Amino acid sequence: MNEGVFSRVENLLTQHGVRFDVLRHQPVFTSEEAAAVRGVPLSTGAKALICKVDTSFVMFVIPADRKLDSKRIRHSLGIRALRFATPDELRELTGLAPGAVPPFGSLFGLPTHCDARLAENERINFNAGDNSISVSVQCADYLQVEKPVLGSFTG
Repeated sequence: MNEGVFSRVENLLTQHGVRFDVLRHQPVFTSEEAAAVRGVPLSTGAKALICKVDTSFVMFVIPADRKLDSKRIRHSLGIRALRFATPDELRELTGLAPGAVPPFGSLFGLPTHCDARLAENERINFNAGDNSISVSVQCADYLQVEKPVLGSFTG
């Protein structure tokens, strides 16, 4: 368990006066498992994906029912190379295992890009540093706190 990252998420939201709910549950390892244990639609999951974009790393946050569209990203951001971070790179950048990364690139010194479709949800849900801790927050509050670059990043 990475209580340090959970505490950082909690502190970030609290400092901005954001109300949020925390759910502790059995560990989940897929977006589908997370939605089921949370009792929410899959589309409300804020999936944080760390990718290497040309020579640097970036976080993309997308609805959990969508897939990253690398061709669209390369075209819209004008980049040449795009790939997912390896599990070792992910651990080096965040200290976390896949699936436990919260959608706040700012906590890890990473630029955050968010698919605009996520904002179709009033509330979003995400793991917060651990596969057994979920946070639920108003999407508008998330966008105000993180200030991600919005775009169309899914297919």
